[in-house]
Parts: sequence; C-alpha cells; structure tokens
Amino acid sequence: MKAIIERCGLRLAEPQYDALWAYHRLLREADAELNLTRIRNFENMVLKHYVDSLLVLKHVDLPSPLVDMGSGAGLPGIPLKIARPEVHIILAEPRGARAAFLRAACERLGLQGAEVHAGKVGPHFTRAVEGVISRAVATIPETLERVAYCLRPGGRMIFLKGPECDDEIAEAGRELASSYRLVGDVADRIPGTEHRRRFVVYERLDAPVVSRSLPAGEVPRARAFSGPVKELTSASNPSFRLARDVLSGRGIRKHGRTLISGSRIVSEVVDHFADRVEAWLTGPDGDPPPEALGETAAWLRIDPNLFKELDVFGTGGPLLLARVPAMPLWSDSEPWPPGCSLFVPFQDPENVGAVIRSAAAFGVARVILLREAAHPFHPKAIRAAGPAVFQVPIRSGPSIDALRCEGAPMIPLDVDGPPIDAGPWPDRFALVPGVEGPGLPEGLRGHPGRRRVPIAPGVESLNAATAAAIALFSWRSSAGWPGEGEEVANE
Repeated sequence: MKAIIERCGLRLAEPQYDALWAYHRLLREADAELNLTRIRNFENMVLKHYVDSLLVLKHVDLPSPLVDMGSGAGLPGIPLKIARPEVHIILAEPRGARAAFLRAACERLGLQGAEVHAGKVGPHFTRAVEGVISRAVATIPETLERVAYCLRPGGRMIFLKGPECDDEIAEAGRELASSYRLVGDVADRIPGTEHRRRFVVYERLDAPVVSRSLPAGEVPRARAFSGPVKELTSASNPSFRLARDVLSGRGIRKHGRTLISGSRIVSEVVDHFADRVEAWLTGPDGDPPPEALGETAAWLRIDPNLFKELDVFGTGGPLLLARVPAMPLWSDSEPWPPGCSLFVPFQDPENVGAVIRSAAAFGVARVILLREAAHPFHPKAIRAAGPAVFQVPIRSGPSIDALRCEGAPMIPLDVDGPPIDAGPWPDRFALVPGVEGPGLPEGLRGHPGRRRVPIAPGVESLNAATAAAIALFSWRSSAGWPGEGEEVANE
C-alpha cells in the first residue's frame, strides 16, 4: 500500500499508513455483508479508493469542519481524516447499515474529531460548516442546492468529478451565480493509470439559493437553526442515556425531566410552555426546532435506531425533553382552596394522565398524587393528559391508606354510597377515587361522605379515571358551571 501511494506522489507518516491499512482491513471484512465496494483487487482498491481520495490534497486546502457528503464506505472522508487529523470530519451517510459501519470504523481507528451523520445533506441538515466534499454523489447544481442549508458564506464546496463535467459547471453558472462562485477547476490523473479527475471548487456567497423546483423568487422553506446542535450516534452518549432514563417514573424522579411525544402535544407545549423545554429531539433528517424555542433548547439529532428506542409510541418525532415542575408535599394543615382538591391513587399512568386532563377541564383547584400513583410525567401519562399536566397544580401526598382530611369534607367514590347527585357539593372538598381494582381501602369504605356513580345492573364497575371525570362533571354542573363567558373544551 505504501509503495503504491508514494508512487503516486503522495506521502504519509508511518502511523498514517498503519491507520489506512487498518481501515482497508475493516472495509474488506465488512464488504461481504454490506457490499461497500465493487472494486476488490488490492491495487485497484488502493488506487481508485485511497489514492483517489487523497489526491485532492495536492490541489485544495481542506476547510474544517468538513462534511463528506454521501460517504458510503467512508470515502473520501476517512482517508482524508487519517491524512489531515486536524480537520473535523462529518461523515454523512443516509443508509443505516453503512452509517453503523462508519461509526464502528471511526471508533476502531481512534479517529478523534470524526463523527457520523446518519442522514442526507439537504433541507434538514442545517448545521453550519466551512466545507463539504462530494465524490460524484449528484450533479453540481443539485449538490449546490442541497448544501446551501449548511454551508456558511465563504465556505467551500469541493467536487471530485470525472473529466466530463463542463455542462454541469455551465448550468451552475447560469442558475446559481448569485449564490456560488467558481474558485477552482483543476484536472489531474492518478499516476500510471487512465483514471482522470476534475477537482471543482465553489465558494458560497452570502445569498440564499433558489431551488429550481420552486417558482422564481421563492426560496426554500427550511429554516436554519442557530442554537446548539448535538449529533447522538452512540447509546453511551450522556444525553441519550438521560432521555432513555426518563421513559420511566424512576428516571423522571432522578433527573427531574420528562420526554414528550405526539405532534399535537409537542406543538401545544412549545406554544405555551416553551420555557420548560430543554431539547428538541429528532432523527438525523428531522425538522429543526421551531422559532418559539429560540436558542434556549438544544437540537439533538439522533441515530435512527437510537431514536426508535426513545419514540416508544412510534410517532416519528419530534420529541421534547422538558423540565418537570416541582410537586411540593401536600399538608392538611394548609388553607384549603375553594372547590375540589382531587386525590389520585391510580397506578396506571394512562389513568393518571386522563384524570389530570379532566381536572384541568373542570377547573379542579389542585391534584394531589398519592403514594400509590404512577408519575404524572410518565410518557403514557403525558400522552393521555396533554399539556394539562403543566396547567394543573400538582402536589405529592401520603398513601391512600393513611389519608385523613380535617381541613375540608372528604368525598370518597364508593360503589356502595348514595348517588353522586344525592346532595349539594361543599364549597371546598376532597374527592377521593379508589385504586384500580381493589377500590377504596378499608378505612374509607363506609365513609359518611361517600358517593357513587350509578351504573347499569350487572356491570361491576367503571374505569377509575372515568368515574372521577363523571364526578367532576356532576360537581361543576350542580354549581351552574360553565359560567357566562366560560367553556369546557371538548376534544
């Protein structure tokens, strides 16, 4: 390998030859499964892959950070990174299996300042870079349009083209002259072969690129994101591990964060509670964060397989990582607010979310989560509650077995009590549904303030969250609510 490379007028340090040889072995090992190259003769691999990648160094100074667009097996990005270790290289490859190979290769080779973007370069890749290099991925005009979203003004687009590209250069000159300036066009040949190259370099001007697929005067709609962007490609990444932790109640309590999914809920939280959002999570080709998040939230662009681990409902994203509000301890000795204080012992997070949504809809003063209850910011609870989980004051309470209320009347929901509308509702009171399945504990059965939701004979019971919602509706209806100018949202 060394002899062939040096015969072509290129020189590397001995450790760089070792690294290139190690990369060659990785490429050969993975090729049978991933079909990474159609060239398998050793000398041809060295000439048409490694020398071809390195030849650009004779003519162009590499900018940094530099995106290798459509990297495939890591060409030209990995040989260039080995030869110019000071350059930060981003290997952009949309095919998942090849992106996984690139990550493994960078790790095995110990390439510091090399990362993998498991996606395409285009409208959804808005990370600002100083350069992009392409080894015949698409035509020159098509490529210039795609890199306009990430290439800074003054940045360089470097093409490794075949000898017959004059028509592409002419087309780019006609259609994109206001956005790019041709600054280099050098012809070369791999010594000792008939393999010819054109190294064509464009400088990005400080002007938007107009897509030829749009009407004249319209610019691409994708919006650049100026906040922090992180590429998450490893399951050991701390940001990914935190996001995965908060899929459980235990992780939410540990980190004070939650993960929110579902396009409608995400949109509503961004609109009304943007100050709680810490990160916008997407796959590598996801849309950038909306303007409402400004620069306060990071954009986490996550490897597709890792993103699937977080997107437990299969929404496709985006997801939000948000701070959980404090839930102070409830005390019976504190003044009771007017209206209903709802005590929730539900163990199913979907029931917790559903009853919180009802609490917001019917104007409950506060929700007290009893010790038995699932965490209200569990992903399943948020999916049921929607943004209501941020709207209702939530406190932490004791076990339902130890619940005693001296400051206001208690109304437990008991299947053996009088009907829900048997009497007037107090001005302030505690509504206590039972735990799913067992219902109320022994100490609350037979309570003098108990009431029941009437149901048809032969039906054992209602869903606990449904029973609580009916009780809340009965309370509000008896009080003449909604009042003038007020509405209850029906969705």
